[in-house]
Amino acid sequence: MKFLITGANGFIGKALCAALIQRGQSVRAAVRGATSLVEGAELVIVGKIDGETDWTNALRGVGAVIHLAARVHVMKESAADPLAEYLKVNLDGTKNLAVQAACAGVKRFVYVSSVKVNGEQTHGQQSYTEQDTPTPQDSYGITKYQAENALHHVAQETGLEMVIVRPPLVYGPGVKGNFISLLSAINRGIPLPLAGANNARSLIYVGNLVDALIVCATHPNATGQTYLVSDGEPISTALLVKEIADALGRKNHMFYFPPGLLRLIAAMLGRADKIDRLFGSLHVNDNKIRQELSWSPPYTLTQGLRETVNWYCKSITGR
Repeated sequence: MKFLITGANGFIGKALCAALIQRGQSVRAAVRGATSLVEGAELVIVGKIDGETDWTNALRGVGAVIHLAARVHVMKESAADPLAEYLKVNLDGTKNLAVQAACAGVKRFVYVSSVKVNGEQTHGQQSYTEQDTPTPQDSYGITKYQAENALHHVAQETGLEMVIVRPPLVYGPGVKGNFISLLSAINRGIPLPLAGANNARSLIYVGNLVDALIVCATHPNATGQTYLVSDGEPISTALLVKEIADALGRKNHMFYFPPGLLRLIAAMLGRADKIDRLFGSLHVNDNKIRQELSWSPPYTLTQGLRETVNWYCKSITGR
């Protein structure tokens, strides 16, 4: 079976293409520009992704689509109407691809959504499940949820086999954003006021996520289902810092600072969202995919962190 991977030159896309090729699968990598390269995959350039994108060449002979491409969090937003830009890619672009996939005879469509469809934070012993009422808070989460609903409608109208996967924070070789910033701070020995961050956050190593996506693209029981995925038990930010420091071979320079006071200072500086991510909980229950598809993550969190740290060290030393 031939797989079409959108967003193939991204952090997750590269790992997914590599895993599929390693397993002997035929991969067509959809990218937006001619400068992109995905080793071992057939490359197809689709340009910008919206409701008008022509996917004819990309979909020819494809049996399964795994749709990763999306407008994600924009740190320095320049669009006059950010929600409209999210809608163009995440809703209109996704629906357009699914309709064309069905018309092209594609059997299965795996949509990589986000745990942000469930919400931004869990409390106490709470953990998100697939049965929870979605409560997306930002433009990204809202448009991901709207895309999920649109895909269910396409599936009902066309018979396209639809599977939705909602990952939490993904880490691994190639990771960017806040995770790489944390790695850098720990590696440089910067004291971090996180010893009081006894929260519970679910993470997923990129190797575990791509394994779950391949299972969702091929397992007969996955059709029509939505799945939350994770490495397993959640981890506190304080323990995450310790694990990273251990993997780096660095001394742990965490110290205690009252979380309430830290939140107050962050709010005054307009950075309350960063503190919420560091001290807040976001715990997912992934029992459904484990039970229905007999899936379990091939890597432990410790193994995933060590792979990420090894990549990071090579990236900063050039060796």
